[in-house]
Amino acid sequence: MNELEKTASTEETVTPAPEVAETEKECIVESSPAADLAAVADKETAAGACAETESPALALSEVADEQDEEEKANGRRIHSMSKEELRDTLKEILAADNMEAHREVTAIKQAFFNLKNRENMELLDAYVEAGNDPATFSAQPDEVENELKTLYAEFKERRAAFIAADEARRAENLEKKQEILTRMEEIAGDIDNVNTRFPDFQKLQNDFKEIKDVPATAETEIWKQFQSVVERFYDNLKINKELRDFDFKKNLEAKRALVDEAKSLEKMADPIAAFRALQGLHDQWRAVGPVAKEIRDSIWDEFKEASTVINRRHQEYFEQRKAAEQANEEAKTALCEEVEAIKVEDMKSFADWNAATDRIIEIQKRWKEYGFASKKANAALYARFRKACDDFFGAKTEYFQRSKDELARNLEKKTALCEKAEALKGSEDLRKATDEIVKLQAEWKSIGSVPRKQSDAIWQRFTSACNYFFDERKRQSKERHRTENENLEKKRDIIARLSALPKDGDRQEIMPQIKELQAEWQNAGFVPFKLKEKIYAEYRAICDELYDAYNKREARQRMSNFQNRVSELKGDGNKINRERDRLVRICESRRTELKTIENNMGFFSVKSSAGNSMLKDMENKIKHIKQDIKELEDKIALIDAESKSENK
Repeated sequence: MNELEKTASTEETVTPAPEVAETEKECIVESSPAADLAAVADKETAAGACAETESPALALSEVADEQDEEEKANGRRIHSMSKEELRDTLKEILAADNMEAHREVTAIKQAFFNLKNRENMELLDAYVEAGNDPATFSAQPDEVENELKTLYAEFKERRAAFIAADEARRAENLEKKQEILTRMEEIAGDIDNVNTRFPDFQKLQNDFKEIKDVPATAETEIWKQFQSVVERFYDNLKINKELRDFDFKKNLEAKRALVDEAKSLEKMADPIAAFRALQGLHDQWRAVGPVAKEIRDSIWDEFKEASTVINRRHQEYFEQRKAAEQANEEAKTALCEEVEAIKVEDMKSFADWNAATDRIIEIQKRWKEYGFASKKANAALYARFRKACDDFFGAKTEYFQRSKDELARNLEKKTALCEKAEALKGSEDLRKATDEIVKLQAEWKSIGSVPRKQSDAIWQRFTSACNYFFDERKRQSKERHRTENENLEKKRDIIARLSALPKDGDRQEIMPQIKELQAEWQNAGFVPFKLKEKIYAEYRAICDELYDAYNKREARQRMSNFQNRVSELKGDGNKINRERDRLVRICESRRTELKTIENNMGFFSVKSSAGNSMLKDMENKIKHIKQDIKELEDKIALIDAESKSENK
């Protein structure tokens, strides 16, 4: 026998121990917790029968029948496959990590070596026909045979690990069930609280049943333990119920006695004494345990109804006594709030203060018309009212004195502003002088009133000094507007010339023209301020259109070139993967750069023209980065689509 025949014979007849154990596990039938010993014995007999493995001495016809049955289940015709197809099928099983397909793998192995033996017999016949001695014939293993042996060894190793993991899972399930049984034993043994733990016990029962697979050797015993603890729990539950019913009866008698005592309190003449006695009955009621559920609400309603009568008498007694005091308290509180609502900070003139004074005097008269409030609140209310009135009159005195001093100070400040404005008439820098005038005007507005006798004269003096600068500024403004209008016409001409450029021309020819016109735009001067944003928006829009048009053409050309490159790399998975990794790294780098710029934008101020220009440049940069990211994502998507198509 040559080496190939020895290998085939050995691998066909040896069945790994883990596979036999797995077959036995698959054939085990989960027993019921009420199964008797005979049923358990039958189950073990059935398991033993199911655990029988194939005999290596099976006839080829029997092997073919088993293969047909397995192939029908798996959608394959193994016995009709070539050696290469059998090898590829085993590869697919390993790739899918299908460790349940041990029967199919065994069939693949047998079919492969049947094919190999037939090939060897044909080679031997040809070797003998050629006049050679058959004893000198030796068939060498081919590459497909070596690959299949390697794959089969890998399957056996992974299958053994799979079976070990399944056994560990069953052992873990057994531990979980034993833990649940321990908790169930605790509940069943606590006779005093067995009824209150009924929901917990039911949940543990459900948890126990939801855990399915356990080792076959422990399955019957664990179910017997479960049945035993369940029976003991329900036995104890019955005993607990009898004791509880007796306790309910005693509690009901005690509560009925309390109900009778509560009803007798209705006859007491003193509502306060009756109320205090009722509080004692409520304390006793809380000390008495529960009664049967079906009468729990009715006995409580009866006690509560008797309590309501006593509480109502007690409440009416105090309500009558407190009614008058409460009315006085509310009225005086309202008067305090009325005085406190007068805001001294809102008093801007002497007339405002005089009107508020008359109102305070009228409120004081109304205060005297009301009687006492409750003893607890009366003193506090009087102190509150007195303080509010004193605060008002104190503030009034301070205001009158402060107002006279402030009017005099304001006159001095405004006179100083007039002198400053008049001194600026000799200034050579009109812009700077005008800015100073504007500041003086803002300062003038911040200064309050002056004495009425000097008000008109000081105002006329200040406005005369200011008007000189504004008249001069109007004259110079006309000259500046003329220059700005000329610059506006220049920029409109640049926009028109940009608009005339084709969007589908030669990039090498058009881009220099765009740059030249942009340089002319930068050299043009200021335009009227009200048209500044509009003319710039038109300029920016036509520039964006031109750049977008030529950039999109260039991007499409780059994408077309990239697509051709991917097509050239098709079939070389390593190069395609490296190219995709490179694009992903670039894309992530651009995303990081984009996030950094967007974060930095929050630190820029747009209050100045320089800040506004820088912000617009950053917005354009963000736009270009987003376009780059989109192009990179399209390239990555193209590679993924090509890879997916190739895998199919």
